[in-house]
Amino acid sequence: MNKTTELIPLERIQNFIFLIRGEKVMLDSHLAELYQVETKALNRAAKRNAGRFPEDFMFQLIEDEVKSLRCQIGTSNVGRGGSRYLPYVFTEQGVAMLSSVLRSGRAVQVNVAIMRAFVSLRRLLGTNETLARKFAELERKLEGHDQAIKTLFDAIRELMLPPKKLKREMGFHAITKERKQRRTAS
Repeated sequence: MNKTTELIPLERIQNFIFLIRGEKVMLDSHLAELYQVETKALNRAAKRNAGRFPEDFMFQLIEDEVKSLRCQIGTSNVGRGGSRYLPYVFTEQGVAMLSSVLRSGRAVQVNVAIMRAFVSLRRLLGTNETLARKFAELERKLEGHDQAIKTLFDAIRELMLPPKKLKREMGFHAITKERKQRRTAS
């Protein structure tokens, strides 16, 4: 096994990847933990190089997004040791850009591991999408088959019923032209 995969388990990194605003992102605090730097130092380095981090690479969360994340990952509230500022998140491209801003040996190794985690998730999601498409196609085919099978069973049940006997009506009936024609036809 090479040093990069030994450095941080893939599953641990994947647990740090969230879907926010339709993007797969990582929190600044999680990245700081992986890079073994303080969160404020990581954010400061990104802000010093603001030209490298446009809105689609790095953005600050709004309060509702933070509350939603707290429910998912159990981060602490302000006043109990939590962050006083709204966190930043980095997209996959933003994480790649961090490697050019943080120039330590560990930063390069961690970055490689993170990129592998993003690629692994992309493959997994691609597989799930393919399976979902195939499953939907199978469901559509079965819907048609189900209707055909139901019609077949209904026809078989109808054939299994005892034949209906025609009851003659009681009483005196005048012979009409129609009845006369039916009698002569039989």
